[in-house]
Amino acid sequence: MMDDTSAAGDTRRSGVTMLCARFRLVRGPFELDATFGCPDRGVTGLFGPSGSGKTTVLRCVAGLEDGADGFLRVGDDVWHDSEHDVFVPPHQRAVGYVFQEADLFSHLDVRANLRFAFSRARNRRIAWDDAIEWLGVGPLLARSPSRLSGGERQRVAITRALLSSPRLLLMDEPVSSLDEVNRGEILPYLQALPERLSIPILYVSHSLAEVGRLADHMVWLVDGRVKAAGPPSDVIGNLDFARWRHDDAGVVIDAVVRDHDMDGHLTRLDGPWGPVWVRHQPRQPGQRVRLQISASDVSLGLAPEPDTTIMNQFLVRVTDIGASGAGEVMVRLVSSVVPGPALLARITRRSQQRLGIHAGSIVYARVKSVALLE
Repeated sequence: MMDDTSAAGDTRRSGVTMLCARFRLVRGPFELDATFGCPDRGVTGLFGPSGSGKTTVLRCVAGLEDGADGFLRVGDDVWHDSEHDVFVPPHQRAVGYVFQEADLFSHLDVRANLRFAFSRARNRRIAWDDAIEWLGVGPLLARSPSRLSGGERQRVAITRALLSSPRLLLMDEPVSSLDEVNRGEILPYLQALPERLSIPILYVSHSLAEVGRLADHMVWLVDGRVKAAGPPSDVIGNLDFARWRHDDAGVVIDAVVRDHDMDGHLTRLDGPWGPVWVRHQPRQPGQRVRLQISASDVSLGLAPEPDTTIMNQFLVRVTDIGASGAGEVMVRLVSSVVPGPALLARITRRSQQRLGIHAGSIVYARVKSVALLE
């Protein structure tokens, strides 16, 4: 059996407590064999295709999977250790669980649903007024669950999970059943939540845009195994991940608002490869934003191109080149000046050979389109 630090991977930081987990479980033809860790706060996105084991991992963490073999440490407490016959039952784990569908008591109004969870909390960590304010459910307290929209029901379900004062919040595709309008309503609440909580959040999704927007840490699962884990920029910028995503390959990176060009209706950001220009954003200088750049929107050249409508051109270094479909290659690029996240470009093999691009080449990346994840 592993020790309790080996599952933490690259999430371990001095003075910071981590969640460390390893689970093995066989259910018919499916076998879960996953080892991962996550930071003590913020969102860890569990991402992968349907059937990859994301929900099974959450159920193992919650103690709901009979027969799971493994190890789980949360903070300084061991909740599961098969080797030493340790298993903390689900009702003693102080876990808040939010499902795809909000399972509210239909015979109680919203206030009574929330009071039920609040009254059962053993160690009060989250105040009633705070949770109500964070999810904006104050105006809903007197309503019946039947009179709530899908987005409102999920906000109530998340509030209920918080009012149980969990040490760990598990969220299993909480917006997947919502339409676009309701999804757009609830995502800003979820995005703001990690700054208000000092607990880890494990967030399951098969939407890369969702994980890219919300997660600080990412675990990529395929066929019950962890393929990669780390900051979203590292996982998404990995060539194996890019090959798997194929046409949807790209990167997600953080940038900071620098200033605005009001005449040009533009905002300048400080990005990992230099200044990034985007359409004007009503944000204050110093505010962090998250960007998504598709590999198909990046072209490469050996020199800067001044006479072009493309505003974002970066001097970068090629680190890796891999096949990407018939006649195409995926090129991984990093800043030629300072360490940082990767940029991906999909180009034709002919262009690569014509320009002599290889690992170590210094090239200019021209980014045609940048999307803000908001």
